[in-house]
Amino acid sequence: QVQLVESGGGLVLPGGSLRLSCTGSGSQFSTLGINWYREKRDFVASIGPTGGASYASSLKGRFTISRDNAKNSVYLQMNSLKFEDTGMYYCNNGGMSGTWGQGTQVTVSS
Repeated sequence: QVQLVESGGGLVLPGGSLRLSCTGSGSQFSTLGINWYREKRDFVASIGPTGGASYASSLKGRFTISRDNAKNSVYLQMNSLKFEDTGMYYCNNGGMSGTWGQGTQVTVSS
């Protein structure tokens, strides 16, 4: 079973940017679809093994998901951050009943 570790969260001003990383263990990571959720509840984005991506419609192009299979990593570039983007961000494989990382906190505050 893959293990996932998130990093890159922090405190940022409204309008700022952050890049979250999700690093996975094992040789099968490149074959996995990876999702990002906020608070283990709100879908943010997902990426398939070959890079096909989907996003929550509410994000309106502010976030970009990408992956580097050579580094067993998936990234979430977050731009034009808003107060309501605040929360714990988790990467996930397999949906709600699948594998979760420990999360990384994003706080948007002035």
